[in-house]
Amino acid sequence: MLLSEQSYKKIDREVAKFPPEQKQSAVMAALHIAQEEKGWLAPETLQAVADHLEMPAIAVQEVATFYNMYNTKPVGKHKISVCTNLPCQLSGGERAAARLKEKLGIDYRETSADGQFTLVEGECMGACADAPVLLVNNKRMCSHMSNDKIDALVDELNQGGKQ
Repeated sequence: MLLSEQSYKKIDREVAKFPPEQKQSAVMAALHIAQEEKGWLAPETLQAVADHLEMPAIAVQEVATFYNMYNTKPVGKHKISVCTNLPCQLSGGERAAARLKEKLGIDYRETSADGQFTLVEGECMGACADAPVLLVNNKRMCSHMSNDKIDALVDELNQGGKQ
């Protein structure tokens, strides 16, 4: 078993929400569950999800590579997504990204040497009025990110704060 029994049970609860002949409809939830356990979605993890949902592995890979919330390569403990859509860019997104790059010593699609941070470009997060917006580990949205707030966020994450 590539995933834990607990993860397969969680996936089965998601599958149960759909008609039996449409269990592949749970693919996004299954990928999220697998990524929560493994940290990222290696090819063998994608295959395990495909096997469990009885769907072609390529179809699972297509979903995993289409959405940027799925990690198909290893990432740091804290993945920070910076909204790079135009409203955020016009409201400080570029400045926020530059501050993070400087503070973390990495560029987009890179992971810090200590394995703590990965920085990625994100698509619209639906909070344009709160720009610039960051998303930490696909769970925690951070709004109106001034340089001071960015510094405080990185310091908090470095000290093991909430993700």
